[in-house]
Parts: sequence; C-alpha cells; structure tokens
Amino acid sequence: MKKKTVIFLKVITYLVGIGLLIGMFVLFHLSNYTANMYPEFAYLKFPVLIGMYVSTIPFFYALFQTYKLLKFIEEDHAFSIDAVLSLKRIKLCAIAIIFMYFIGMIFLVTQSALHPSIALVGLAIIFVSCVIFYFAEVLQGIFKNAADIKEENDLTV
Repeated sequence: MKKKTVIFLKVITYLVGIGLLIGMFVLFHLSNYTANMYPEFAYLKFPVLIGMYVSTIPFFYALFQTYKLLKFIEEDHAFSIDAVLSLKRIKLCAIAIIFMYFIGMIFLVTQSALHPSIALVGLAIIFVSCVIFYFAEVLQGIFKNAADIKEENDLTV
C-alpha cells in the first residue's frame, strides 16, 4: 500500500478519535439540556451517560488497534500474526459495542423511554458494529492464511 494512503488512513483514525472526544463533551451538555426539558426522564440521565461513556472504551481500543494495524501495513508486516491479533481484538470490540447498545436499548424499553429516533440511532450503531465485525472476520481469515503461507515459505528457504 502506498505510504500516502496509510498516512491518510492514520489521519482519519485520529480525526475519528478527536471527533468522539468532542462528542463526549457535547453529550454531557446535551444530557443536561434534555433533563431540564423533560424532567420526567431526568432520572435516566446518569445511567444513559454512563452506558454511553463505557461504550467508548472498546471504541477507542478498536481505534488503537486500527492504528497498530496501519503501522504494520506501513512497515510491510501486514500478513503477520500481530496483524491477525489486531483484527481479532477489533472484532471483540465490535461484539462488546453490539452487546452494550443492545442491553441499553432493552433498559430503555423497560423504562418506557425508547423514543423511535433513539432506537434508530442505537440500531444504526449496532448495524455498523456488525459490519465492522464481519469485515474484520473476513480480513482476519485472509491475513491468517497469508501469514501461514508466508511462514511456510520462510521455513522452506
């Protein structure tokens, strides 16, 4: 892969991380505004904030693993066991995000607070996480096969 492409993808990874950090601060102020506008749902402010903030942990870890994977690609070690492990960790982060948002949506349903727009955003996050999971699964299989072939060729020489 060209060096410019890898640098571009690293910049995008940084921008996504910075965007999420900014979004975390905006979310706190938005939750205050929503609690003031709808006092009947004010008791959900902290459980929802905690759930959303906790779900950023696997997201940031997946971004870190993505950065590591881009570093492996940049150093021409894309088809290595380390790259396969990074993809596996990205998959696990996607599963964690799916699980957290699914549980959060069930919680909001039990509290009769799942507005359709909130449900659509939650389902969109779950769908994107599913796509990332399956994409990482496919790439992990390809990278593992390539790493095995590379290792076999290294041993025969």
